[in-house]
Formats: sequence, C-alpha cells, structure tokens
Amino acid sequence: MDTLSRKLNDTFDGYVVRKDLVKQVRGNAAVPSYVLEYLLGQTCATDDDQEIAEGIERVKTILAQHYVQRSESGLIRSRIKETGYQRVIDKVHADLNEKRDAYEASFENLGIKNVLIDSATIKKNQRLLVSGVWCIADLSYSPNEAKNESPYILTSLKPIQLAWFDYDEYCEGRRQFSAEEWLDIVVRTVGLEPDLLSHRSKLFLMTRLVAYCERNFNLIELGPKGTGKSHVFSEFSPHGILISGGEVTPAKLFVNNASGRIGLVGFWDCVGFDEFAGKQKRPNKDIVDIMKNYMANKSFSRGVEQITAEASMAFLGNTSHEVGYLLKNSDLFDDLPELYHDPAFLDRFHAYIPGWEVETVRGEMFCESYGFIVDYLAEALRYLRALDYGNGFAQWFDLSRSISTRDRDGITKTFSGLAKILFPDGVMEKEQARDLLEFAMELRCRVKDQLYRIDATFERVEMSYRDIDTGESRVVSTLEEAEYGAFYHSRDLVPLFGEDVAPMSVEDKEAGVEPVSAATVDNAAASPVALPEPSVEPTAASEDVPSDDNGPKPGHVAYRENQRGVSYDSLFGAYLEGATSIEIVDAYVRNFYQVRNVMELMEVVLKHRDYSVETVRVHLVTSEDVYGEIGKQIQYLQRVADAVEPLGIEFTWDMDPNIHARHITTDTGWDIMPDRGLDIWQHFDVNDAFAVENRVPEMRRVKQFEVTYLRIG
Repeated sequence: MDTLSRKLNDTFDGYVVRKDLVKQVRGNAAVPSYVLEYLLGQTCATDDDQEIAEGIERVKTILAQHYVQRSESGLIRSRIKETGYQRVIDKVHADLNEKRDAYEASFENLGIKNVLIDSATIKKNQRLLVSGVWCIADLSYSPNEAKNESPYILTSLKPIQLAWFDYDEYCEGRRQFSAEEWLDIVVRTVGLEPDLLSHRSKLFLMTRLVAYCERNFNLIELGPKGTGKSHVFSEFSPHGILISGGEVTPAKLFVNNASGRIGLVGFWDCVGFDEFAGKQKRPNKDIVDIMKNYMANKSFSRGVEQITAEASMAFLGNTSHEVGYLLKNSDLFDDLPELYHDPAFLDRFHAYIPGWEVETVRGEMFCESYGFIVDYLAEALRYLRALDYGNGFAQWFDLSRSISTRDRDGITKTFSGLAKILFPDGVMEKEQARDLLEFAMELRCRVKDQLYRIDATFERVEMSYRDIDTGESRVVSTLEEAEYGAFYHSRDLVPLFGEDVAPMSVEDKEAGVEPVSAATVDNAAASPVALPEPSVEPTAASEDVPSDDNGPKPGHVAYRENQRGVSYDSLFGAYLEGATSIEIVDAYVRNFYQVRNVMELMEVVLKHRDYSVETVRVHLVTSEDVYGEIGKQIQYLQRVADAVEPLGIEFTWDMDPNIHARHITTDTGWDIMPDRGLDIWQHFDVNDAFAVENRVPEMRRVKQFEVTYLRIG
C-alpha cells in the first residue's frame, strides 16, 4: 500500500477495496461494480497478498455457484425443484399485494414472481420496494395448487449492498484527510488513477457525481468518444439508471396515464441519457415539453394532477467536430437533435462539462490502488441530497447582481454538489470555496455563452463575483474564450457589454446581413455597463506574450489549467534572442520528463542563437534527486550535453540543495520567472511517436502557471 491507501484503510476499515480486483473476479457475470466491490470488501480489505488471493477465489466461487445468468434461469429453477433448495445472487424487487395482504418478491434474472417475503425483512430493507436490491437469497420449493401463489419459498435474504450508512462517522473520517487527499480518494473510488489527472480534470469527474448528491440537478456533457462519460451513470451507484440511446417515452420517464404509475424520475436519484446527441434523431415533442417544465420547476403534469420528483438528469453525447470548428461555425450544442436545440430547453442546464477537455480513458489510467467500495460513497452522496450547501461561499463572496435567477441557481447547485463531495460536513476554507465557485460559474457560463449565439432575446449578464473582504471583483470566463478569443463572440446575437451591435460572423458579413443594434434587442440595456476590470492579470494566449516590433517587453502573463496554444518558443523565444550566456535555475530537473523539458528548451535556444558567436553557454542549477537514482539524473543531463555540443551549445550543470525560486536569466538583460519552472505540461504519452502532442507543443494542455518578465540590464 502507498501512504494514502494505508491511511484510508486505517480510517475506513471495511469500506475499502483495491480497485483493480473487480476485473479479476467479474468474468462473464453481468453484475454491477458496486456489487462486486461489496463482495470484495468483505474478503479482500487487506494488503496481505495471500489473503487477497484467497478472497478473490472465494468471490469467484460465490459468483460461479450462485449468480443467476438469465440464460440459465430455467436450469436453476429446475434445480430448486429437484433438490428443494438453492442459494442465488439476484436483484430482488418487492411489492405489496393488497388482496393477499402480503409482500411479494420477484427475482429479476431468475424470472420468478409472487414469492412471499415477511414484513420484518421489508422493514430492514425498504429499498426492495423502490429500486430493488442485489441480494444473496436462499430459496426452497414446495408445490401447491393455489392459483396465484408461488411454489418458491424465501427462507433467507441478505443484501449485498450497503444496508446502513453513518453520516457522522463518514464526516469524522473525512477530517483525517486534506482536501487534495480526499479528492484523490474519490477519483480512485470511481476507478481512475489521480496522479495522471490534472486538478481541473478531477473536478470534471466530481461534477458527474453531483447528479447523485444534488436534487434536480441538470447536467450535460458533450465531447469526443471514449472519455468515460457513461461509466459513472451505469456502474457507479445503485441509485442511478442510464437510458441507452437517449430516447424514452413520457410514460416511462414521467407517468403512465393509463395506470397512473409514476415513471423513472420517481424511483431514481439520477436518470442518465446516453448517446443523447445526434441531429438525425427525432425525439417525441411531448417529452421535450414535459422535460422543460420538470427541469425548471421540479414538477410535471400529464393530466389533472401536478407531480413533483427529485431525480437529477444527465445528458451525455458525442460531438462530431472539434471545439474550434463548433465555435467558428455554430455553437457547442450543435450536435443535439433539433427539438432539443431550443434555447428554453438549453437554459435549464445548470452545468456543461466540456468533454473535449476530458482525456480519453487509456489502460494505464485505471486505478490499481485502494479506494472506497463504490456503494459506500454512493450511499454517502445519497444521504447528502437532503442537505444544501449552495450558500457555502456567501460569507466570503457575493455574486454579481446582474446574474439572473436561473444562472444563480445553476451556480449554487453546482457549488453545493461539489462541496458535498469534497467537504461533506460543509466546512471549508476561503480559497477552497473560491476554487469551487469559479469552477461552478464557468460551467454555467459555458451554457449562457452559447445561448447568446442562439437567441437574441437573452440578456447578457456579468458573470463575476466580489470578494467581500477586499472589495475586488473577479470576472469568470470559459477556457474556450481564452483559447479561441479571436472568434469566440463572432456569432453572438446579443451585443457585448459596451457595444451597440452584436459581433457578426464572416458568413453573415459576406451575405450582407444587417447588424443587430442593441436598441432593437428586446432585453438590451439602454446604456450597457462595462464589465469591471478583473482583480488579476488577464489570461493571455500564446501570441499575447509581451512583445512588439522593437523587441520583447517586461510584463506578466497567466495561463489557465488545460489551456492550449503554448510552447517554450512562444514563452521564451523572443527573450532568448541573441543570448550567449543563459542560466536556468530550477530545483526540479530530476525525472526523465523534466530533463526532456530542458532538451526542448535547448531547441528554442538553437532556434534563436547568435551564429556570429562560436559557443552559447547554458548553465543549469538544480538539486539532487534524493528520492530516486542520482545516477539516472546525471545520465539524462549528460545526454542533453552530448546532444547539443556539436551544435555550438555548451551545456553544464551544478547541484544546489538550497535553491527554491525558478529563473531563466540571460546576458542580454532579461530575468524570466516562470512560477512552475519548465514543468508546465499536463501528462501526455511521451513514448507515443504518433501523438500530436509530441510533435506540436501548442496542442498540449498546460497546468495553471504564470510567467513574469523583468529587464535587469
């Protein structure tokens, strides 16, 4: 076990499992992950390899002997009749038969119904009456002649899902971990390795879980294939259901008018719609109208009765174009069916996860460490649905008054859900609250910015908040606006603040379309108010590095996590032009990828070197790799020196254990201070020769970082 795994096992004994064991025991059994992890948690909650191996074999034996395959249900029913007894693993539902004044159970895979079940069992396991429970059940057989009675007798029933959740114990355990440790634990629980994900990517994953802990939360995620969009909604929780194909009838989803029976929204905490995108799809118009009312008001009506429900909705789909193309030519909802490409429907979404930022799930990304049994976390999130942390930031921050009620609801619900996951007792620090608030605002901002492209009657709002302590205001925008600023607003039908007309696309200009005046837009303010200046330096794209025709200038640039369009050349090239002596100070040039970064910087030095000078001297000051192999570190650095020596660069290095700050200084009078040094890239596969990120640095996503440029001579 690593340190975090051991700490997790010590704190939550019995609720932890090694996440890679599920694949070893699943076989061909179509059992949800939460059931398998429950069984593994009973036998493999240890770090002893021998005990784990024995536990895996026990679980395999249990599944082989007792799990009911639908195709073998007839054989098992026959076996029960012939032997008089059989233990089975199946999903069991129960219902009250008023005519018999008794509870009756039905077994999903086994295909038997009307099996009597006693009231005491129902009282202990009331979910049997709602969504059903996976159980180990003992069945016997006693033939009878009664018309409506089953010959099968339920002699015992044991749920193999968590039967009890202690909120106080859960919160007390949470307090033993830092916020980052807890975030990594939740990521592990979902089944991914947190070390390979950025902080922002982890928050996207947490946003998927918000649908389980926040009532009536409306989420959409559109992006490329293979990013694991549907996993959380199909395998993670017994309280969610994923509808394949994205299409469903009003009777199944809301209420059946003929029987009066409520649909899926009345029985599940979260209803997911897979493969929701696709312009060729022709959804039922009635369901679109009912869904709009339900998503806005938490209620629906199919007849005379108004019905309320609490199910959250998650809409998942694939995009057919990359994000730049969508922003230049249409909008980020372009792939939805026409009936759903309706501003009134789209405005109901509280959050839009940009699937193009979520990494394609690869084999090495699956977690092999310890995390919670997913059923335990699922029960925690279900308990938290009753709580509201939406105002958890109010003691530090005020949302802009121009933010509409619907925008505010989207922000506070997303914030509340993320806070429940990461801070279940509601206790957080100011900067932690700021992080979640800005993230929640961006997810809602992505929805609102697209609505400006679709409907001119929407009012542009100031997506900002104020720090109560300092009085400073901070504007929140999407990462897409930073990356594609040249045309992000080019198709807006709603004028920008301070402008009288909305920006026009190239196509509209060529077609001779008249610009839309602010005075003709119903909701445009008579005197648009300009956005307040942000309290921090604005995010810059790569071409905005301070420079002009006369050469580079002092300045400061900041980049957001997951932003693209950055390279060492765009950051440092102009400042290294003509330098003959360069010193790099960075304590963390130890691992292979860190030395590789130095090699990439050498390429920039070569590109901008003065060839009238015989030798350019580059000196690195770093620190010794005390946790790894010093020999490896020296070997990597020597390979850099050997590679650039024939090209006129003399590369040397020193080890200094006391350095902390990061600098790149030149004999031309520049001091460049990158706060992360050269370690600015998110993880990418450096061994894949065909990966675009290997060939084109601008296609890599970056970590959040800042660079300051000072003239020192």
